[in-house]
Amino acid sequence: MSEWKECTLGDAILLQRGHDLPKSQMIDGIIPVAGSNGIIGYHSKATTKAPGVTIGRSGNLGNAYLYIQDFWAHNTTLYVKDFKGNDQVFIYYLLKNIDFSQFNVGSAVPTLNRNHIHPIEISIPSYSEQKAIASVLSSLDDKIDLLHRQNKTLEAMAETLFRQWFVEEADESWERCTLDDCIDLIIDYRGKTPKKLGSDWSEYGIPAISAKNIKGGRLIRPETFNYVDGQLYKKWMKDELRRGDILLTSEAPLGELYLLNSDRKYVLSQRLFALRATSENLVYYLYTLLSSNEGQHLLHRRASGSTVQGIRQSELRKVEILLPDTNLLQKFGAIAKDYFDKIANNSEQIQTLEKLRDVLLPQLMSGEMRVKYG
Repeated sequence: MSEWKECTLGDAILLQRGHDLPKSQMIDGIIPVAGSNGIIGYHSKATTKAPGVTIGRSGNLGNAYLYIQDFWAHNTTLYVKDFKGNDQVFIYYLLKNIDFSQFNVGSAVPTLNRNHIHPIEISIPSYSEQKAIASVLSSLDDKIDLLHRQNKTLEAMAETLFRQWFVEEADESWERCTLDDCIDLIIDYRGKTPKKLGSDWSEYGIPAISAKNIKGGRLIRPETFNYVDGQLYKKWMKDELRRGDILLTSEAPLGELYLLNSDRKYVLSQRLFALRATSENLVYYLYTLLSSNEGQHLLHRRASGSTVQGIRQSELRKVEILLPDTNLLQKFGAIAKDYFDKIANNSEQIQTLEKLRDVLLPQLMSGEMRVKYG
């Protein structure tokens, strides 16, 4: 650690509050507008040259983002105005590794003041070692990003095939039925959750998924998962989930889906349904249908609630769908299975890489683990 320098955050970088830009004043363009939780829109002008780094100043506190193109730094962020000779990508990971929550000065809305965080004491290595550390971490993030993009492409291919065969070339002779006719089992965890007591949750074990963890066909925010031990799992999950089950959020929001495409065990928590199709051929058809605009419309037609839209099991079973002939379902199922198996394999790799990155980040940023450079 002799090559590392003890200093304050303000010695290493200069943070600046972002600039006001109401949505009504955004002019259509290609410049990303960097908000406290990532890109919130696009504009015709930039405030900051790339590469640049922001952290959440208001609302979402301290979230760090790296931008590789010029951007508008919104007033909900603090952006690095001066890197003071340090590597920009290293600074991004340095900021990701700092817990800014203890510096919240807001009451109703979480808020950061740059003058309160500039004095944070840190240690930084030489520029050459900064570049080496950044290279290790960014290579992991690049691979994660590549796998995410591959999954989006595979999902788009399944959606395109679905739309061509089952929307554009729909046959009037196909049977109309309800979702209830296509489902063997609906596990309903709408509004239920294991008791939030220390004796119920475990530090490790089987993860409990709630509606907040499903978005865009993926499991998100794993840091918010609670865990249960084997004994509570048997008590809580009377019907065990299995590969091919479709998870559907029942409210807040309604209609987010996740396809279980592995044998990993999960516990279902609040605002979730698990749907089990009557046959394997129906799994991919139902998942792609319910994920489509048409499927979302069908779900919302059966929803109720003025403030929060939600759907009850009785209404979910009544959702009317068009059921193609068996041969076409088998053909689509075979093709879609290849796509979703690849998606599942990529998702497993993503989880592994994210865990590795999250373990390495604090060790590399503290100097506990060193990398070769020079």
